[in-house]
Amino acid sequence: MGEEFGHTNGGLRRARRRVHNPVVMAKAQLRPRLRILLGTEIALGPGKVELMEALRETGSITEAAKRMEMSYMRAWTLIRTMNRCFKEPLVSTTHGGPHGGGGAALTPAGRKALALYRHINVLCLRATAPAWKEIQKLLRE
Repeated sequence: MGEEFGHTNGGLRRARRRVHNPVVMAKAQLRPRLRILLGTEIALGPGKVELMEALRETGSITEAAKRMEMSYMRAWTLIRTMNRCFKEPLVSTTHGGPHGGGGAALTPAGRKALALYRHINVLCLRATAPAWKEIQKLLRE
């Protein structure tokens, strides 16, 4: 298998991909990468959404960052950017104290922003479906 470095809002992360084999072609996919900008900052995008989902699943910035193969400090930077861009914080954190045990959770605003982002993504796929079908006709099988 080959290795490719893909950009996310969380920085570089490693993504495994198969080396091109002319006999076995991968199925074509459409993957929109929507970003919500506030000025020049990305308030929400695919990488931040992935981080939010990892935070929701793990309850830990450290564990979420490990899942995404990014540094803890990079994850914190993304959380601070999201929280700064929205009227209410999307992620709340608790300090761990001397023995660890801190945590992170999506706030009600964070859960709502995540759901709305996912909904916008679905709407985007629906809107592009006719053109996508036409492009697929032009692709190799």
